[in-house]
Amino acid sequence: MTTRLSIFPLPGAILFPGLQLPLHIFEPRYRALVGDALARDRRIGMIQPQRTAEGAPLFAIGCVGRIGEVEALEDGRYNIVLEGEARFRVVREIDTATAFRKVEAELIDDDADEVLSSIERAGFEREARRFADAQGYRVDWESVARLDDMSLINGVSQIAPFDPAAKQALLEADTLGERCELLIQLMQFFGRRDGDEDRVTLQ
Repeated sequence: MTTRLSIFPLPGAILFPGLQLPLHIFEPRYRALVGDALARDRRIGMIQPQRTAEGAPLFAIGCVGRIGEVEALEDGRYNIVLEGEARFRVVREIDTATAFRKVEAELIDDDADEVLSSIERAGFEREARRFADAQGYRVDWESVARLDDMSLINGVSQIAPFDPAAKQALLEADTLGERCELLIQLMQFFGRRDGDEDRVTLQ
């Protein structure tokens, strides 16, 4: 079955099921999007455009977010927190008279009970420590160890300082195991410090 979603195409912003994404909404069209969502089912489809140009084609996979916390400011802006519900696949974009874009989408039924093997988990944590040390990040590893596999892998995928294409690839991974493996590869690939700037780099 398919559903209609109003979408927020934002480069670099990735939302995963079970996680939260805080957003400051200031553009008039997206203020209208949030107002419309609040009047309906509070759902917004977060998805990346393939380019930054206006009306650029969309990537195939996004994530439905439900507006949880919301602060409506006096000038019409919003501060909201989206709660990730499910990934979706775009079937087609819908012609609409609204200022914001809409798609017909198919919700993806991910296995919420999927777990990693002990070897996969250990390999990921080992590589994550190397990556964090190389980048100078301070991490509470005891708290990390208490996270379930889904929260850990999706959480790191969402906040990791990778480029939009890499984060999109993580979102499109079909299983938790595939996402874990790709995340390890990306940490190895991106995990170098630029000589002139304190940032992750491909160089």
